Amino acid sequence: MTGSSAAGRGRLGALRPLRHALLTTGIVLAVCGVLAGVAATTFAAASAHIGAATGRAEGVVEAVRDSAVQLRWTPPGRAERVDLVEVSGTPPAPGTRTEVAFDPARPDGPLIPGAQILVDADRALTTLAFTVVVAVLVLAVFAWQVVTRRRAFAQPARSVPVRRVRWQAGLATHSYLETDTHPQRWIPVHFDPVLVGLPSPTVARLHGDPLRDRMVAATVPGPDGDHPLVPSGPVRLEEPHGHRTDNPSRPDDTVAARAAALARMRRQLRADLPLVVPAPFIGLLWTYVDRGGVETWAAVTALTAAMGLWLAAIRGSDPT
Repeated sequence: MTGSSAAGRGRLGALRPLRHALLTTGIVLAVCGVLAGVAATTFAAASAHIGAATGRAEGVVEAVRDSAVQLRWTPPGRAERVDLVEVSGTPPAPGTRTEVAFDPARPDGPLIPGAQILVDADRALTTLAFTVVVAVLVLAVFAWQVVTRRRAFAQPARSVPVRRVRWQAGLATHSYLETDTHPQRWIPVHFDPVLVGLPSPTVARLHGDPLRDRMVAATVPGPDGDHPLVPSGPVRLEEPHGHRTDNPSRPDDTVAARAAALARMRRQLRADLPLVVPAPFIGLLWTYVDRGGVETWAAVTALTAAMGLWLAAIRGSDPT
């Protein structure tokens, strides 16, 4: 192992991309935790009601009132009753005969197929399972990124002239190191303030061969010595699409101030906010398909927004 690769791997814990990924991963996990807690509470309450409904009878729908039906039924061994039962979706038409489940000790809360409490329990269980899957997926991707990036820095290093270029495609901007060789390669890297003052071209130490390796890390000269740049994805064989911006050949006097401003995580999160814009609309679509309410919309919007920030961190968004 070369000294530069060992230094690069040793400093991974202090790198800005790692802190960015940890922050957004924490946001996703926090949202998942809140949603899972609410879903678990709702499911437990609904399950207690459903589990107690061990009695069976038959009834008939007398009338429909908004989202509830007026149910006439007779518990075995008791007098005839008329109860309102909230239902989800299209209620059964008046005159429809239906099976009734009830708590023999308290028959005042009967259940029929399509009852709102049954739908709430199913929705809560789905939410609970979905948030667990999302949390596991986010943690697995984060762990995979850490492992693969450490392996990238462990590869043999070689000196190659590169240029820092940025491409903006839509609302997303990403940084690349463009090799000054033939054939050219484009190495996507997570944003780091050192990129702001990187001369164009500059000689970088590439950990791996961009002509044959899929993942290549880099070490570039910085104000405090060699500085590792974490790859944000595989090496590209073709020039990225979008609007290209090249670094100047020589940094000016404003580089230090701009680098300090861009190093702040608040600036990074503000730059990633456009990726949160679709979240409310995805929430509306999900709510319409799921026939949910305001709670469903708020939950989907919050989780989608958190995932948008997380994807920006994983893909290496550039706040410049």
